[in-house]
Amino acid sequence: MHTITERALDLFDERGFDAVTIEQIAAAAEVSPSSVYRYFGTKEGLLVADDFDGLSDEDLATLVDPADPVGSLLGSVLSYEAGSDGTTAPAETGAEPTSRRRVRYFFSEASVRMAALATLDRAAKRIAPFLAPERGLSPTQAHVVANALAFGYFAALERWFTDGGTRPIAEYVEEGMRPLRAIWVTD
Repeated sequence: MHTITERALDLFDERGFDAVTIEQIAAAAEVSPSSVYRYFGTKEGLLVADDFDGLSDEDLATLVDPADPVGSLLGSVLSYEAGSDGTTAPAETGAEPTSRRRVRYFFSEASVRMAALATLDRAAKRIAPFLAPERGLSPTQAHVVANALAFGYFAALERWFTDGGTRPIAEYVEEGMRPLRAIWVTD
């Protein structure tokens, strides 16, 4: 899957997102087009798919700390940006990490942005149940908090992109989440 994503990004960077077909991506990755469709569904799916989508509820429960959901999110961002997902290019090559290459398309291609927003909506729906019981939140409150986290994260990514990506994404997320952290009262 990583190779397919890398080849797709190479083609998107070279030719433009709209000019590249699934068949061209498959050929560049030396897989069948049906494999690309099976793993990602669409070109947009190539860019917005991540490990979170494949987590079971049990695995997700270990990642979401109901006592500090902002800290959980920051930890995930730091881990992702550090390359624990295998997508960071070696420093000696000077290449841009896959994670950063993907994010650029979230804000430069409308269809990718829509796919990213749909992914965030699904993520918020999955996170909300983990927040409600621990903190005594109603289902509505948990839903609002989960959406604030998911879409706040996306807003921080957009600021990173708008600013030219000169600072680490995690710094933007941490800064953007500060107001949420301030209202998330700990016992």
